[in-house]
Amino acid sequence: MSARETPPPIWLLGLGMWPLGVNAALLLITMPQVLAAAHTPPARIAAITAMALAPGFISFLLAPLLDWGLTRRVWAILFTLLAALGCVSAFVFVRRLDLLPGLFFASNLGVYLVAAACGGWFGELVGRQDQGRLGAWMAAFNIASGGLAAMIAIPIFRDLPSPFGAFALGGLDLLVLPLFLMTPCPPVSARLMREGAVAFARDVGRIVRRPIVLWTLLLFASPATAFALTNSLSGFAADFHTSEALAGILGGAGVTLAGIVGSLAIPRLEGRLPPRTLYILIGLIGAAFSLALTIAPRTPLWFAAALLGENLFQAAAFSVSNLIALNTLGEDNPLAATQFGLLFAASSVPLTYMQMIDGAAFSARGLNGGLMADAALTALACLALAATLRLFRKSVARAEGV
Repeated sequence: MSARETPPPIWLLGLGMWPLGVNAALLLITMPQVLAAAHTPPARIAAITAMALAPGFISFLLAPLLDWGLTRRVWAILFTLLAALGCVSAFVFVRRLDLLPGLFFASNLGVYLVAAACGGWFGELVGRQDQGRLGAWMAAFNIASGGLAAMIAIPIFRDLPSPFGAFALGGLDLLVLPLFLMTPCPPVSARLMREGAVAFARDVGRIVRRPIVLWTLLLFASPATAFALTNSLSGFAADFHTSEALAGILGGAGVTLAGIVGSLAIPRLEGRLPPRTLYILIGLIGAAFSLALTIAPRTPLWFAAALLGENLFQAAAFSVSNLIALNTLGEDNPLAATQFGLLFAASSVPLTYMQMIDGAAFSARGLNGGLMADAALTALACLALAATLRLFRKSVARAEGV
């Protein structure tokens, strides 16, 4: 590349995940608070927010668009605008409960496709030796942007006159646009542009059937590193005799710091262990940590340890999953965004079903029931994956080209 085409520093490329974290905070944390303050029934709030999660595991259906017709830069910009528009509209029409599910869906569909575009786009700009750092910074910016948005959203929405608060919150998504404009982007594959829809679909199907992609789908769709407890533990502050003020600090600044530390720790470890082994090991250690919490004293100190520990492990898992997905892309892959989008969507699936399982266990057996259910399913999934990878290690090695 010429000096003009040199991509930004790797840490700055991680900013591509900024809209994903912002939307997670605004639609899954801030908006439920706003709706609850308006006395919206909890069941209705849960149904509305569920639509923000749905794009996480169906966005792969549109991911092939990112490699066809327009450059990934253009698609990333268009879907960022969609995310911002959906978010602004949701806060402007916050009283229109009939519209909110559709607005939530459109906005989060936009950010998931932005993430897929950035994964395919940025993953091809860095060498394989730097993909661990890129995956770590992607995870770090995802978490940091969510923490920042969660801390400032309510004051912005409440203190600015309507509709300026809504526009300010939606505008947070747009902060990523300068990065897209300054980052070099390869043109659309000439071969793909010449293909018809049928041939293009055949190419996409061939990508999905690649052994390395199938192995990674199995890894990501399992509950090995879901750590869905991060979405539930904050509601148990009272069980640990923790004040709302302290719980708020831990859930904001504390969780953000733990997430950044967990994400950026992975590049220091990836050279010592294969990524898949590291992924499974994080799951096993996390499961042991969750199980240990069942006998921990119910004190504010242990509440802090539980909340920060679970988020640290989840962030580390996000970082490794990004690395694994980036490693599967290879070089000069014209369907890199499609492939990254498919794997990224797969990693969202266990977050959804484990949230439901943990919630049912919490309801039936209380806090310890949820912790034990999460730990048991995570450990079993990790052991099964470890046995499978050991049994078929030669096939996996061939699939990776090593």
